[in-house]
Amino acid sequence: MIGMVRGSVVLRNDPYILIDTGGVGYKVLVARDVLNKISGLGSEVVVFTYTHVREDMLELYGFSKAEDLRLFELLISVSGIGPKTAVGMFSLYSSGDIIGAIKNGNVETFTAVPRLGRKNAQKIIIELKNKVGGGKDLDLTSDDSSENSDVIMALKTFGYSDQEAAVALQEIDSALPTEKKIKLALRQLGK
Repeated sequence: MIGMVRGSVVLRNDPYILIDTGGVGYKVLVARDVLNKISGLGSEVVVFTYTHVREDMLELYGFSKAEDLRLFELLISVSGIGPKTAVGMFSLYSSGDIIGAIKNGNVETFTAVPRLGRKNAQKIIIELKNKVGGGKDLDLTSDDSSENSDVIMALKTFGYSDQEAAVALQEIDSALPTEKKIKLALRQLGK
């Protein structure tokens, strides 16, 4: 696994850069702050990297700070969030903004990111709030979840929290009748 790359920038093709490290060039997809620090070709750069391996591809994602890399790794640990979506968050926001949105339960911050819908934005907040020290509860009563208020109330009578109910409902077709949603949610929560 490649954890850090240091060298000179020989090619810039946003959002990728090619870093020469003594004769070997690494193509790295980088966050916005790395691109902003590059003064031109030949600039020295140090990036902390995440190595993403699939059966048909190997990609490097680079960040200027180790803390940003750690936040990136937390984001991609959420089911449904891939590395390109996560690095896209860093194209729009600083790591402080991302952590603030998680702490404050601000779904709209994440829905502005390309390829990231409302349900995955809620999932990021729910799953990462305890890991980054979240303060406010996520408002699950807006938009599409208002039609699920009866289901959430029913699940609460079984002892489940609002957040547990919301996560279970994300996996259930919203067009189903309320009774069927409750049965499927209980089955999901019982796993």
